[in-house]
Amino acid sequence: MNKTLKVVVTAALIGMLGLAVAGCGGAKKTAANKDTLRFGVTNFADTLEPTDNYFGWVVMRYGLGECLVKFDKKVNYAAWLADKWQIAPDKLTWTFHINDKAKFSNGNKVTAAAVKSSLERTFEKSKRAKTFFEYTTMTADGQNLVIKTKTPVPGMPGMLADPLFIIIDTSVKDRDYAKMGPICTGPYAVKSYSKAKAVMTANPNYWDGTVPFKTVEIPTIDDPNTRAMALQSGEVDMIINVSPADLTLFKDGKKFKTSEIASLRTVLARLNSAPGHVLNDKVVREALISACDRKTYCEKLLKGQFIPGKAPVPPSLDYGFDQLKDANSYNVDRAKKLLADAGWKDSDGDGILDKNGKPLTLNFVYYSGRAELPLFAEATQADAKKVGIDVKLKNVDYNVLDGMGIRGEYDLLISNIITANTGDPEVYLNWYWKTNHNGDNPQNGSGYSSAKFDALSAQLSKEFDVAKRRTDMIEMQQVLMDDAAALYFGYPKTNMVSSTSIAGAEILPVDYYWVTKEIKPAN
Repeated sequence: MNKTLKVVVTAALIGMLGLAVAGCGGAKKTAANKDTLRFGVTNFADTLEPTDNYFGWVVMRYGLGECLVKFDKKVNYAAWLADKWQIAPDKLTWTFHINDKAKFSNGNKVTAAAVKSSLERTFEKSKRAKTFFEYTTMTADGQNLVIKTKTPVPGMPGMLADPLFIIIDTSVKDRDYAKMGPICTGPYAVKSYSKAKAVMTANPNYWDGTVPFKTVEIPTIDDPNTRAMALQSGEVDMIINVSPADLTLFKDGKKFKTSEIASLRTVLARLNSAPGHVLNDKVVREALISACDRKTYCEKLLKGQFIPGKAPVPPSLDYGFDQLKDANSYNVDRAKKLLADAGWKDSDGDGILDKNGKPLTLNFVYYSGRAELPLFAEATQADAKKVGIDVKLKNVDYNVLDGMGIRGEYDLLISNIITANTGDPEVYLNWYWKTNHNGDNPQNGSGYSSAKFDALSAQLSKEFDVAKRRTDMIEMQQVLMDDAAALYFGYPKTNMVSSTSIAGAEILPVDYYWVTKEIKPAN
């Protein structure tokens, strides 16, 4: 299924600024370590249970797990464990044919029955599964898996490409998923795992080609600057998400190469509009957004590595970015007037507005694993203060951030979100802003609810025509912008930087695929 994607993948050779430091520069692998790939990352997973939180992303990114479907460089659906699929005329019944060659790392064949059992387990263990689709029946017929959905699901192959639906061997009962992960089908299997460091070993039963390394070592290096130094010194062979300030360290194409794209991600602050929260007042949300100079944040603080924010979906995807109207663009005078007209005033002269004896104070939860997030949080705090809003910052570990988001334990909560995780923005838009009725949409912990948005969402869910789906999603975005539902900071470029001692390290638009069979020794 083709989608209009304006992402351009560039593989620019860049390198280091001539630092004359002994041992630095990403030295070529020796014969002794040529069998080992070393990859520095931010690790957000406490365990390798793929149905827990978003930890399936780690299972896939580390080369362990695979899904029925994957995305190519243009965000089109591509065969993976399923080599073909079709939908019946009823628009409810999907048939996925499982590749006869596919095997789990223990040597067991991947059958349609095994896939059925894996998917059933996912639905049993994850409340989030039903936010993708609901099924009425699922049957295995030879190597054909037949899924009948409760309602039409136009993007069904993309739903099954999400890492939540990694296929595992459920026949293995006595395995500690937290430390060893499930038995999967990827090129690597777990040797040891902790939040501090993961060690993977080549899957001896890999079904889809040659496994290039005997061992993959993945140390956790949360600080972006420290990750950059680790690559520079040769401690690791590749890193992810280099900060804009550090990219200049890797200019020398003889030593380093950078794969960089205009990503499908949006960095935003979710705004808690639930009753009882200050941001339940739309006027306060509008004033806060208007107070934030997102253009300066992206162009100055982040050195042009971000496009200034406006809408939920980034301009790298063709979903109406240029035609969407932002009523809450940067305007300090407007922000001040909105608050004054709403009765907020500085009654005690401390620079912070108050109303009915309560100061205009907001709690902003963020994490620092991505270099841009503290910068956005601190810049918001500074700009908000100029209009009399007191923003208090709380830095938390990523592992607790998602739970806080679901429970609504914030006024602002920063997120760096991939907006086309199933091939288009439908799931992303629904997760964060479709009304959460008694926990049926747990990712929306903000309290945001709009009958107009929900109606468009319901219309979109049944629409197979690509052009009409695009129109629906443009309208959904405009509703969110008109409601001041979130503060959209910007849209990042994302990157993967590697030593020239390895080849094939490439960041893809849907960035589930980090450690892959394509990454191999350069010589």
